[in-house]
Amino acid sequence: MKKIAVVILNWNGVKLLEQFLPSVIQFSPEATIYIADNASTDESIQFVRNNYPSVGIVQNKTNKGFAGGYNDALEHIDAEFYALVNSDIEVTENWLQPILKTFESEPNTAIIQPKILDYKRKDYFEYAGAAGGFIDKYGYPFCRGRIFDTLEKDNGQYNDDTEIFWASGACFFIRSKIYKELNGFDEDFFAHQEEIDLCWRALNKGFKIKYISESIVYHVGGATLQQSNPQKTYLNFRNSLLMLTKNLPHKNLFSVIFSRLVLDGIAGVKFIFSGQFAHCLAIIRAHFSFYCLFSKNFSKREKNQISIYFKTKSIVYSYYVKSGTVFGDII
Repeated sequence: MKKIAVVILNWNGVKLLEQFLPSVIQFSPEATIYIADNASTDESIQFVRNNYPSVGIVQNKTNKGFAGGYNDALEHIDAEFYALVNSDIEVTENWLQPILKTFESEPNTAIIQPKILDYKRKDYFEYAGAAGGFIDKYGYPFCRGRIFDTLEKDNGQYNDDTEIFWASGACFFIRSKIYKELNGFDEDFFAHQEEIDLCWRALNKGFKIKYISESIVYHVGGATLQQSNPQKTYLNFRNSLLMLTKNLPHKNLFSVIFSRLVLDGIAGVKFIFSGQFAHCLAIIRAHFSFYCLFSKNFSKREKNQISIYFKTKSIVYSYYVKSGTVFGDII
């Protein structure tokens, strides 16, 4: 059995599999490759069986999103390391070797992210992860190489190996034993920010999360849910509040959540003035859903929470007031 399993979550993505699965097969001789299918109704499974019989298939009975989809599938996959890869990722030659080397030489490193570049503009970082993620005091995520919608060109400024706060779910490496110890992704999230929550829980237990620049992949992004989709707004705002409820140090918990609710309200007003009424409604829905799930998620809190977790107090202030459009401007 090979040490690493590359697991591609699929939902009605036969076109993406046709386009991107060949690069994964070509450049992953160290791995066993699996398709974790989220109850697709298209020809995805038949396509894989007909064209790539060496690829394993795990068929989930229902579509439980990113979180539940991976949790269900990984119960059936035996490997020392998991590489959880979006179906719209193109990998490159030797992309796995630096990751395996780091896992084997650093036993306390639990999670790793590669350099994620834009498939459509290959000299730019991609929105979902870029060169490694962080969050500010209020739970707003940002990356080295991407602050809000500002994407940096890859000029080698992040050609390093460094500790980060969160690794992107677009291409997410984790030790299987740590995944199981943390009980996998939180299925209340369904999709979006569940990887940040999992990383935060790993940090709370004393593990490290790293970015390894020698491993490079290209991500299309938005292939499942476009950035402009109000459902994405709903999930991001709701899940961020759930994540803060579960993981913030107790002394900061209620003051930060109150401040975050106010900031979300300001974002909602901004959506109204820009004519994006559906996104404002999505924030309102997110808050009501958060209230309903608060007690359940508060009960998930661990005994220990790390007290220092952000690079800047407010990424909103750093970006919009101080005009810090790149990571180097705000740390």
